Formats: sequence, C-alpha cells, structure tokens
Amino acid sequence: MTKYLIRRLIIAVPTLLGISVVIFVILSLAPGDPFAELALNPNVPVEVRENLRRQLGMDDPVHIRYVRWLTSMLQGNLGYSFVSRVDVAQLIWQRLPTTLFVMGSAYIVALLIAIPVGIISAVRQYSWLDNIATTLAFIGFSLPTFFTGLIFILVFSIYLRWLPMVFTTNVQATGPAWLFEILRHAIMPIMVLALFEGAVLTRYVRASMLDVIRMDYINVARAKGLSERAVIVRHGLRNALIPVVTIMALQIPGIFTGA
Repeated sequence: MTKYLIRRLIIAVPTLLGISVVIFVILSLAPGDPFAELALNPNVPVEVRENLRRQLGMDDPVHIRYVRWLTSMLQGNLGYSFVSRVDVAQLIWQRLPTTLFVMGSAYIVALLIAIPVGIISAVRQYSWLDNIATTLAFIGFSLPTFFTGLIFILVFSIYLRWLPMVFTTNVQATGPAWLFEILRHAIMPIMVLALFEGAVLTRYVRASMLDVIRMDYINVARAKGLSERAVIVRHGLRNALIPVVTIMALQIPGIFTGA
C-alpha cells in the first residue's frame, strides 16, 4: 500500500505541473490583464501603471512569468489581490473557516439524506417510495444551486421573512444569541448545497445498493436466518458505501473551492 501511494504521488507531480502550465498559458493568452481596471481609472497616471507592470514582470515572456509564479507559489507567496487590497494567502485564510463550515455541514446533511433514502429506494425498487425518491433526486441534481438559492431567498427571506437574505459571520451578538444568529444565516446556504449533493449521492447509494443486494453473500446471510435489517445494514450497506466513499473523496477539493 505504501509503495502504491508513493508511486501515485510521483505520478501526480508531473500531472499537476502539466495542468498548471496549460492553465497559465491559457490565462496569459486571454485578453486583458490585472491592470485593466487601473486603465479605466483617470486618477492613476499611465507612468504609474506601466511602472507597476514592469515591477510585477507582466511584460516578461510567458515561460519566465510561469517559473516566477511557480517558485513563489512553492514558497507560499500566492500574490496580491488588487480587488481586496490584501495578500491572497491572507485572504484565503480569512475565508477558509467559513467555507469549511458551510461546505462541511452541507456534505454531512447530504449524507444524512442520501444514505437512508438511497437504501429505502433500492430495497423497495419500483415502489411508490422509489418513484418519489428517484424523481426528487433527478430534480435535485438537475437544478443548479444558484437557481435553488434564488427560490429559497424568495420563499424564506422575502415572502416568509424567516431567514436573512445574505449570509454573514459578522453577527453583533454574544453567547447563545450569537450561535442562534449564525445558524439562521447558515441554514439556507447549507440546505441549498445539501439538497444538490444529497440528490447526487442518493443516486449513487441506490445504484450501489441494487448491485450489492443481488450478490450471493446477501442471499447466504438471509438463508442463515438474519433479519432483513441486519442483512441490509450490516452486510449490504457496508459494501455499498465503498463507491460512495470514493465519490465523496473525489469531491473533497470542492469543499476548499468554496460554496
């Protein structure tokens, strides 16, 4: 196992380098640059703008800029955000806790929805419960999160006025009141993301359970006199979750890219 992991890590290095080269070249060929906003600002003289371009090496060849960027990134220097007026690394660390909280909570809620619904849908295949679950799952992952978010805002923020329209962690409260306000702000984005991820995972859990419950060892477990609940939960679910866990692992980068 250790040799396999080392081999995969060694293979990942040139792969990531190749991806970074392609993305860097594409961005370099795209029209515009980081100083396009300054060009529209009459308060910034042309000499100042050109001086900044020279200092940051924007006029250097692409390969030189790539090597400079790669070296800085490996040293932890991710650059400077001209929009937020702060270092990118500092900006990421400021936003990361909130992102992890929202996305992590959404994935937990999605699993709590997907596992029981997927199991029931597979065990009672083609029943009315299965038809309802399958239909809702199709609707859930067919609707983009920005559309579902707008629907939630219209219903819960504008019409019912139950939840705040904008999520923020800058709550002017302390103690239990602070926790309550944080939950009020977080529940809507968490549920929007959880419904989408839950719909996707429900399909995977259902398909995996349908494959597992047809296996011979499931029939053997039933023949031994085990209850249907024990057969499904102890023997079926354990093996059915293997591909689901794989899918979840592949989606981990999505937690860090934000909600």
